[in-house]
Amino acid sequence: QVQLVESGGGLVQPGGSLRLSCAASGFTFSTYFMRWYRQAPGKERELVAGISSDGALKNYADSVKGRFTASRDNAKNTVDLQMNSLKPEDTAVYYCNAHRLVRNYWGQGTQVTVSS
Repeated sequence: QVQLVESGGGLVQPGGSLRLSCAASGFTFSTYFMRWYRQAPGKERELVAGISSDGALKNYADSVKGRFTASRDNAKNTVDLQMNSLKPEDTAVYYCNAHRLVRNYWGQGTQVTVSS
């Protein structure tokens, strides 16, 4: 049974940091490209960051470049998103996604709220 379970969301003040984690099971994690998406109320889901199966390749949305860092541990089947210098516009539900060929899996999401 495929599972992606996000954790680490919460309420943080502007300028603060959070680290999201996604624990994967039920598939060969080390062969999947992993992505983080987010969806704010009333907006479409958008890609935040991606990381290749071996962790060598990373890409980020322009809005988070220099502030967010994706990493993965293939031995632990986890992918993380370190978020620094958070802004109110980063408020959203953050989703973990696993993709390989025609297979595409999603987590249930974790809420991140940036507010004073």
